[in-house]
Amino acid sequence: MTEADAALTEAVRAARAGDETAFVNLYRTVHPCLVRYVGTLVGDAAGDGDAEEVTAGAWQEIARELPAFGGDAVGFRAWCARIARTRALTHLSRRPGRARGPQPPAQRPEAAPERPDGGRTLALIAWLPREEADAVALRTIVGLDAERAAYVLGTSPAAARAVTLRGLRLLADQVGEAAAGARPAGEPAGDATCTATWMLRGM
Repeated sequence: MTEADAALTEAVRAARAGDETAFVNLYRTVHPCLVRYVGTLVGDAAGDGDAEEVTAGAWQEIARELPAFGGDAVGFRAWCARIARTRALTHLSRRPGRARGPQPPAQRPEAAPERPDGGRTLALIAWLPREEADAVALRTIVGLDAERAAYVLGTSPAAARAVTLRGLRLLADQVGEAAAGARPAGEPAGDATCTATWMLRGM
């Protein structure tokens, strides 16, 4: 367990006992990645519209159910992600006349604009089909392993690992191919290609 995870685990325990300061620390630590994850589900990768609304509702449920939670920092992030994912899917089912979930943009992923909030990685994930985007986001944004991602997705660790690898390979192949054709021979790959390859190596 890393030092950060140990501190988060202690904050979870204190918050369960009613420590409001500890709960604020939990929120500040987990909220940024949670709202970005929700954004990949509801088609708001910037996290400034529907994603914030859905995540706010998730935090109300998290606060209400926290005394019954038992687990460490990684388990807490997975538990929060599962609550947020359920709310995001419910939100999509109630959204009339609009596509459910993000759709791959027409532009190639390496052409997506950079953003200050993790920009290139978020743009890459948003380019994926929904199933792959969901799994890759759990790995790269929330920081979950295959077992915890499977818990969030309601599937097996093997299935979670397979869909994550499929998404990362799709990114590495598509971005690498596009970048190779867009740069002179011998020049190094661009940021987007490096990001996709780095994520794939981390699996």
